[in-house]
Amino acid sequence: MEIKNVMDPAFKTYGKVIAGYDCQELIKVMGKTPVPKDVVYVASDPDLEAVETVKRMEKNLYGQMPIQAGYCNGHNRKMNAMEYHRTSEINVACTDLVLMLGRQQDVGEDGTYDTALARCFLVPAGTVIEVYATTLHYAPCHVNPEGFRCVVILPKGTNTDMEPVEELFLEDRLLFAKNKWLIGHEEGGLPQGAFIGLKGENKEL
Repeated sequence: MEIKNVMDPAFKTYGKVIAGYDCQELIKVMGKTPVPKDVVYVASDPDLEAVETVKRMEKNLYGQMPIQAGYCNGHNRKMNAMEYHRTSEINVACTDLVLMLGRQQDVGEDGTYDTALARCFLVPAGTVIEVYATTLHYAPCHVNPEGFRCVVILPKGTNTDMEPVEELFLEDRLLFAKNKWLIGHEEGGLPQGAFIGLKGENKEL
């Protein structure tokens, strides 16, 4: 499977690399977070949110809208699912990691997505990226045996429990948590209630 660097022009379809932020303190704090054998996601971590760089990102990158800063760490080699939000996501790679990305525009009218359309990008350690709202993504894949660590910054409340909704539009069946639309693969081991709509191979690095 071809893996391009986020510095490659092909990444511009899915997001952009952001310069100008000193992430040394953020990466230091992340060094205290766990790296399990599978994947752990924490939506909001007070220690990360106290870092000055995160506060600056809230003011600048999110236009002074309230945000949450958490992390996604662990070991992973498979796609398993794809999700998207109504807003961009900021990632800070604290280790080298690979993201499998797709385009929301390629999701079928029935909510399905062909995994063959996904593309892989290496995010080198220390890199800050914006993942556009229209970009399908999920947990990173590790590059090194030690696993991956990734800061995940999103609007406050994203990926937290939501109230049940009445299905008014087909896309509503993908709504899995607050500001989180999820398309799972049948081999992905997702919780009951997740919409299974990834068609084709459960891609693996």
